Order: sequence, then structure tokens, then C-alpha cells
Amino acid sequence: MTASDPRPGRGLAVFWIVAGLLGWIVSFLLYHEYIGQLTGGDALISCDISPIVTCGPNLLSPGGNLLGFSNSLIGIVLFVGPVYAGVSALAARGGLRAWYWRVYALFVLGGFVFVHVLAYRSVFEYGSLCPWCMVVWLVTIPLFWSVLGWTLRAGVWGRGRRFGEIVLSWLPLIVVVDYLVIAVAAQLRLDVIGSLVA
Repeated sequence: MTASDPRPGRGLAVFWIVAGLLGWIVSFLLYHEYIGQLTGGDALISCDISPIVTCGPNLLSPGGNLLGFSNSLIGIVLFVGPVYAGVSALAARGGLRAWYWRVYALFVLGGFVFVHVLAYRSVFEYGSLCPWCMVVWLVTIPLFWSVLGWTLRAGVWGRGRRFGEIVLSWLPLIVVVDYLVIAVAAQLRLDVIGSLVA
């Protein structure tokens, strides 16, 4: 393996595979929930927990269909990426080219930005939280930070190795802080806990 052909460790590759599979399954369930909302049919697993923690308002909103179709279809397509990247990393005899990891990182960055936009809209525009959507957020956030940290540390971008090392060293804390920002905003704006115990 050369500096231009980096390869993540086995643990990181396995994490990407698991995160991608979990994101894909949840996106599939979200799609079925979306179809159920449109047709009045039953969801595979209902996600209506309280008036605030429910899927309907989010799935049928303009934000839930940004490109004219359900956002869950985007997840069904794109969550294959982390699975492919993880399997490629495990199966490759050497590393993979830096451009491959850059493209992968940019797609994961897109997903990270997308879930934060959707989280913002859920909390501040729609006033509800979709449980399946939140699972996608829970998967995408650590996926992004792990990919960012590893690609920087591995020299995929040509610089930022030290910052990548810091991100990976503090990965659990960074992920928890990211989660907490969304959770605190949701609690302050929507009183999610109050809706669950009422």
C-alpha cells in the first residue's frame, strides 16, 4: 500500500458496513411508511408514538419529498455506498486510490448536511420528529465523522492529518455533542419528553 492508496482498518470498514445496512433497512421502512401514509395502509412497523414523535407530517411534507419523491428513496440508493466502501476496504489486497475515498467522503458529507437540514426543518418548521428519520440521523452522523477523521488522517486530502487524528481520538464525544445539539433544540422547541409522558 502506498500513501496514495490508503485503506481503513478492519474495525472502521465493518462499522461502515453495519451503518450502511442499518441506514438502508430504516430507509426501506420509511418508504413503506410513506406508501402507507399515501394509501391509508398499515406500515410494517408503525412510527406514531406521540403527537410530536410521529412520521406522517414529515413524510408528507415538502421537506420529506425534496426532489419530488420520498427522501427515503435517496437513502435506499445512497446507503449502499458505505456498505460498498467497507466491503471494498476489506476485500482489496492493497489500498484504494485517494480519489475513490474523496468521492466516498463527499457523498457522506452530502448525507450529513442533508440530515441536519431535515432535522432543522423537523424541529423548527414541522414541529414533529419522525422516529425512523431520527435513526437515519443516528447512523449518518457517526458515519460522517468517522469518514472525515479517517480520510484526513490517511492523507486522502493531502493535508489535515493532525486534525483527522484529533477527530478520531475524540469521535465518541464529537458524535454525542452533535446528537445533543439536535436533541436539546428539539426539547426546547417541542417539549418532546413532555409529549411522551403525557
